[in-house]
Amino acid sequence: MEHSLQNKPRQRHPALLAFCVSVLAALALFLPFLVIDKGFFLYCGDFNSQQIPFYQYCQQFVKSGGGAFSWATDLGSGFLNTYSFYNLGSPFFWLSCLLPNRWLPYAMVPLLCLKFGVGGLGAYLYMRRYTRSANAALIGSALFTLSGWGVYNIFFNHFIDCMVLFPFLLAALDCYIYDKQRAVLPLAIAVNLLNNYFFFLGEALFLALYFFIKLAAKDYRLSLREFFRLAFEVVLGCLLGCLLIFPAAASLLNNPRTDSYANGYGMLLYGRVQQYFAILRSLFVPPDPPYLPGIYSEATVKWTSMSGYLPLAGMAGVLAWCRARRGSPHRRILAVCLVMALVPILNSSFYAFNSSYYARWYYMPVLLMALATANALEDADVDLVGGIRLAALLTAAFAVFGLVPAKEDDHWKLGVADNAAQFWLTLLLALLGLLIFYCIVTWHRGRRRFAPLMLAAVLGFGVVNGIIHLSIGKFPQWDNDARYKLQNYDVVEQIELPDDRFYRIDTYSCYDNLGLFLDRPCIRCFNSTVTPSILQFYPEVGVKRDVSSKPELELYALRGLLSVEYLLMPADSQADFLAEDAQTGFVFDGLTGDGVYARYRNENAVPMGFTYDYYVLPDAVDKVSKEKRGSLYLRAIGLSEEQAAQYGQGLQPLPEARTGGFSYESYVQDCADRRAAACSSFAATRDGFTASITLDRDNLVFFSVPYDEGFSALVNGEEAEVLNVDGGLIAIPAGAGTNEIVLTLTPKWLPLSSALTAAGVLLYAGYLGFTLLRRRRDGPLPGRFVPLETAACRPSALWDGMEENEQLTLAEESAAPGCPPDADRPEQAPEHPKESE
Repeated sequence: MEHSLQNKPRQRHPALLAFCVSVLAALALFLPFLVIDKGFFLYCGDFNSQQIPFYQYCQQFVKSGGGAFSWATDLGSGFLNTYSFYNLGSPFFWLSCLLPNRWLPYAMVPLLCLKFGVGGLGAYLYMRRYTRSANAALIGSALFTLSGWGVYNIFFNHFIDCMVLFPFLLAALDCYIYDKQRAVLPLAIAVNLLNNYFFFLGEALFLALYFFIKLAAKDYRLSLREFFRLAFEVVLGCLLGCLLIFPAAASLLNNPRTDSYANGYGMLLYGRVQQYFAILRSLFVPPDPPYLPGIYSEATVKWTSMSGYLPLAGMAGVLAWCRARRGSPHRRILAVCLVMALVPILNSSFYAFNSSYYARWYYMPVLLMALATANALEDADVDLVGGIRLAALLTAAFAVFGLVPAKEDDHWKLGVADNAAQFWLTLLLALLGLLIFYCIVTWHRGRRRFAPLMLAAVLGFGVVNGIIHLSIGKFPQWDNDARYKLQNYDVVEQIELPDDRFYRIDTYSCYDNLGLFLDRPCIRCFNSTVTPSILQFYPEVGVKRDVSSKPELELYALRGLLSVEYLLMPADSQADFLAEDAQTGFVFDGLTGDGVYARYRNENAVPMGFTYDYYVLPDAVDKVSKEKRGSLYLRAIGLSEEQAAQYGQGLQPLPEARTGGFSYESYVQDCADRRAAACSSFAATRDGFTASITLDRDNLVFFSVPYDEGFSALVNGEEAEVLNVDGGLIAIPAGAGTNEIVLTLTPKWLPLSSALTAAGVLLYAGYLGFTLLRRRRDGPLPGRFVPLETAACRPSALWDGMEENEQLTLAEESAAPGCPPDADRPEQAPEHPKESE
């Protein structure tokens, strides 16, 4: 029996329901893992290595007084420059500051659930304008939050913040155009810009495409005066949110990872044809874990966030709706996004045209894809069954990659998938979702329970898909992560290290970023946005530095140069360490951390801050292999020609005979020489350091601190130049006698960004006051209208009724030429009797 879908909804707070539904769905997704991990959720890769320690360290840093310089980050790095990309601008991070620091690892899942809830709320508020029923918007919000992109990027965590805040940006723009709401858009822009400046570049591009395509389609209508006022609000929002972007930009401009750009064929075509199939497959099939692709391993797919999959429906609703709404501006936006995804230079435009491939902007079109699916569900004239059939055909077509014969190592096998079981699991999961979707559409569309049944199916399938996805990524790392909590949480407060002097530590066979958990300077660090000079120094001395610093043990001279005094390792890893038979200078110094860790002391440790007798020029450095340059820089300071001419009077050029012959014995002697010429005191501060040294002549005092353009130095109260030496570290000129040295970091362009933000706050306060006064005087602004998507005359298959004021607004304002006010609204039917009746 068919039921009318015109009864008024019982739920009077659908936006709150959208929030709660997404929170509960996320909780259901994580619950099995919370049970397995006993509340301390571990995943794999970046989540364990970065997200947990970054949250805990940054909160501790802020609560303990903050500052400009983080000594625990690699060799030392500007705090704002390093962590503004990750979490410093996130409202969820600042909310986490209300919790005790030790609670944070246990709070990661509740924070993720909250993020998913905010995403569901934002998606609902954005979509509700374009749907004829609250139920459709509710289903669309569930499709968005549980999308393949959202589930995939749990791995990165802070990317989720960008996804869940983005719908508010589009909703605010729509409010400006359709509702004539003022002073809302600047706040949405500011929040998204503060949250992540790098992702905001892509969001700004998408917002521009969204605006101009809808303007060209006459879906947006505004006068020239309104356009300039819109431009004013955009600039105002950027002023409000620019606090972090200028210091970060100053650092990024010198980061080697951001100065590579596509050229030639690389601008127009991907280097491997697999890339195109990987992009298309990401729309139809649930994603593989970031580090474990099931197929297309020759393409760039690892860690790229490549997924546009919608749970249950896949592309079925999108294809059906696009076929039925060929003139829709949203369809045009999706078409432009598809073209941009397939053209390298256009894809990279979302990331400042960097040549590294990423698909981390897909969450933006995914929002419109979820809306298109919601529209297809409620519009009776959309051929959903046809869309399902087409989506099933295209999805099943990928099975050919699992069936084609392939020869490997003189043996034939079936399929080209790197992980056949994972390939078939994700493909069959996508087809199962389409089958369930088909059954619900064909059996229940137009019936009373269609909407709640579809919502339940989307949520259930989305949760199951998420559990499968996390399981595929988590359990291969199970043995490797078995001691993570023990080593990084349970015993860190029991690890005993001296506190009476400055030194760095090294680690062996430990989890990433142990230094952050200990809040100790450590030469091993997994962070890709550190001070750029670190990325220049390490390759100079034979250490690969892309996203992490991990100097090999055999580069023992670096331990002396960088003032490493202690080495920590799990107690059960000592046999492996000793078996490497490398001369390192580390000797056993006891067990610590309740016996979990073994502590080794560097017999050749050199205090921070020392002078040289010799200098070496770049030409001489180039003749020494990179692996030996650590030994070279312990013997002589590396200066440029200009620096040697200005500051080299108290030094001698290193004799050519001494630019070689590096051995462990000579290293021991060089360390002794540097200790004899070291600072008498050195103290790390929140913004740099203070040091004291007595010299018998004018000299350069070397510090193994990464060079930063924001550094300023005082020597005995007078300004001194901070030199970039040794390929990325610093030296400060000092005179004969006792010298008190103070180094302070002021992040470059931070005064500018602070002034602009302060001006933005004052300007916004005045603008908001003016807007409220004008609204109180004149009432609501005239000229409100509804989008073309909503105003079109078509029947509804998912009608759940509206409030009376919503009905009046829609009826009066959606009347397009040739379409009477009530033509798109079915005649109201009586309400259903209660179940008890």
